[in-house]
Amino acid sequence: MLKFLHRTQNESTLESGLYLLVGLGNPGVEYRNSRHNIGFMVIGSLAKYLGITLGRMQSKALVGQGSHDGRKIILAKPQTYMNLSGQAVSSLVRFYKLPLSQLLVIHDDMDLPFGVIRLRPGGGSGGQKGLGSVINSLVTEEFPRLRVGIGHPTGQMNAVDYVLQPFSSAEQEMLPAILDHAREAALTFVSTGLETAMNQYNGEVFK
Repeated sequence: MLKFLHRTQNESTLESGLYLLVGLGNPGVEYRNSRHNIGFMVIGSLAKYLGITLGRMQSKALVGQGSHDGRKIILAKPQTYMNLSGQAVSSLVRFYKLPLSQLLVIHDDMDLPFGVIRLRPGGGSGGQKGLGSVINSLVTEEFPRLRVGIGHPTGQMNAVDYVLQPFSSAEQEMLPAILDHAREAALTFVSTGLETAMNQYNGEVFK
């Protein structure tokens, strides 16, 4: 069984100033603007804000490195398909010998209304295949994640079809502000910890 480091954020930060922020999505231009790729989009917002280029392939992921508030940050987009995301995440965690308290997995969530974000310290996948793959690969549910609400399909639309569709015109107008909001939540996690980020951002619609 794979072994990963489980420490509190205060303990681990003293040992390592490195944080790994991973956005889940599907590679390929046909999926670029789909709801399922909002994790990739948040990473893109972080990369632009921090001046990080994701130009290197490592552990089946596009990665880039920068810093924020004196802490090193690795941004990553797994280049497997969504349901194999755990391969990249677990490999990166092992390579950097990273405590799981300094990993943040960012993903779409149909159970949250569009525009709502929620940070959690752990829990199940809720049916999100990429998150399920990460849980299986890390052999634990205990790692921070940032859920970004994409809303739920209406009528008879299949959930798979819904998440692979692009955002509606009205949603696209709101999307930049939502991505900025999620980006700030992720950076608050890095700067001041999960509990502070949860208290500040959980359940709020972007402003």
